[in-house]
Amino acid sequence: MTATAPPFGPHPSALRRPLAAAGLLTVLLGAVLGLLLAVAAPASAHAALTGSDPQDGAVVATAPTQITLTFSEQVALGADSIRVLDPSGERADTKAAPRDLHSGSTVKYGVALRGGLGDGTYTVAWQAVSADSHPVSGAFTFSIGAPSETSVALPDSEAGGGLVGTLYDIARYAAYAGFIVLAGGAAFVLACWQRGAGARPLQRLVVRGWMTLTAATIAMLLLRSSYTGSGKLGDVFDLDGLKAVLDTKPGAALVSRLLLLGAGALFVAVLFGTYAKREDPREKRDLTFGLAIGGAVIAAGIAGTWALAEHASTGIQPGIAMPVDVLHLLAVAAWLGGLVALLTALYRTPDLTSAAVRRFSTVAFVSVVVLVATGVYQSWRQVGTWSALTGTGYGQLLLVKVGLVVVLVGAASMSRRWTGKLAEGGVAPAAVAPGTDEDPEAEAETAEDPARAAQLARQRAAVATAEKKRIRDADPGRSGLRRSVLAEVGVAVVLLAVTTALTSTEPGRTQEEAARSTSAAAGPVDSGPVNLALPFDTGGTNGKGTVRMDIDPGRTGANVIHLWIEDPAKKPMDVPEVKIAFTLESKDIGPLPTVPVRLTEGHWTATGLQLPIAGDWKVAVTVRTSDIDQTTVNKNVKIG
Repeated sequence: MTATAPPFGPHPSALRRPLAAAGLLTVLLGAVLGLLLAVAAPASAHAALTGSDPQDGAVVATAPTQITLTFSEQVALGADSIRVLDPSGERADTKAAPRDLHSGSTVKYGVALRGGLGDGTYTVAWQAVSADSHPVSGAFTFSIGAPSETSVALPDSEAGGGLVGTLYDIARYAAYAGFIVLAGGAAFVLACWQRGAGARPLQRLVVRGWMTLTAATIAMLLLRSSYTGSGKLGDVFDLDGLKAVLDTKPGAALVSRLLLLGAGALFVAVLFGTYAKREDPREKRDLTFGLAIGGAVIAAGIAGTWALAEHASTGIQPGIAMPVDVLHLLAVAAWLGGLVALLTALYRTPDLTSAAVRRFSTVAFVSVVVLVATGVYQSWRQVGTWSALTGTGYGQLLLVKVGLVVVLVGAASMSRRWTGKLAEGGVAPAAVAPGTDEDPEAEAETAEDPARAAQLARQRAAVATAEKKRIRDADPGRSGLRRSVLAEVGVAVVLLAVTTALTSTEPGRTQEEAARSTSAAAGPVDSGPVNLALPFDTGGTNGKGTVRMDIDPGRTGANVIHLWIEDPAKKPMDVPEVKIAFTLESKDIGPLPTVPVRLTEGHWTATGLQLPIAGDWKVAVTVRTSDIDQTTVNKNVKIG
């Protein structure tokens, strides 16, 4: 029998056109990306805490009646999502569900506090689910009267971490990989190599993609409640938690994905069953059209379950962002999933045709065009500014992704060159497989022994297959193509990992907005607390000591003052009276008096001080240590 290496690929001149177009496309990408980033407007996605009342680290004179939290976007809160703990770790809130305090575009929630709270440091711990399905959490402290020791330890991990978070992330990566292999492998068969429907290696590849996506989706559905809530693995099979998940947008998306995967199972069965066995050209053409339409609808639906529940569904222009996200994911599947299918065919099937490789080259080029167009829009939407592109984790991951895409396109160009060389080389010379010549004695022997005949037939088939593979592998062009495609798949795996990491990373827009909101709430960056130390001596008995003063936040507007009076041994020193006055001599303002209130031995505080203008203020502190012994000490301080 004879075995020939099939001719591969178009003529090199035909390849130069898409390569030139790809180069032009790269230049246009840079120009368009720069334009979009230059005109980007504010937006948000992936919720972040932008403010609170009281603020983190604040010291208030009297206990507030409630705690309020402000977020950058809409969040989902449970009955126990905001907890306030006193210094001993007991609940200081009323344990009621958070109240919605929205006002216009401001997303604010509050919880009421118990009455009669004592002085000390209180901890506010919160956890929520942002509109793009990702859990977010945090904690901060404030003090009533004065800071104190607290038995409450701030959490050192964010929501969605721990073992459950790791398992959920693994399931997310597996779901993306499964979808890419399922959709891309099926598209490769239908669009590039229809005879591949009967190839067992491709059948196993696509079926494993379906199984991986299905198993990952079920795992995510079971882990979701614990992932966004307690973080305990034991809560995975909590039916109440599962019911709560089904009522959320991410839960509905996962259930919809499972239903679509049921339709996907029927599609795979027809593709590798009825379709693979169909021989009549007209019937096969009609069935190809039907499978292509049905498969595209199923694939778009499954891709839509990601768009429905993640970044695309929130922020600016969700009506445009969601279909763009679907197109982006379908293009990724057609390109990377098709690469995996091509690599499988190159290594595991001896009869892959050159026409199939040429068709996939076209599919890959179109996919790259779609990826660039949708990727530019997504980058503008999620990053928005050059500073966010280089100064945030999301932007840096995006730059890594762009770099990997460039490497992948370079590897693809090498594959196209090998395809051109194969086309120039033509067909490899024929070879006769050994052991195929008829042997009269063997024929007589096998005629009397059917088992022996079956054994010889298997041996001949194995030898013929091995020889066919040897001839195929001996073709240097095909071997070069296999190596370049293998390199593409390797880069694609890393690219998939980075892409999946991007879906769980807070977008650059939101990171910058949260930083701006925090800065706006806290005042100028350089307006931190002002600390002073003023030694004094009233001249009487026990009249020496030091006044330590904190002016917070040390800027124009309202400030809180804390004074600690210490004796020469740095121990708290009790005095009958303390007075403070501020004077801005350059503007003839003041003195502005304020009378501190004694909190504990040696600790005084004053609230509501208003400093109207920035400048060098003179602080005058009057300390009285007895009925007749007192002194006033002065110090200049710069208020920003």
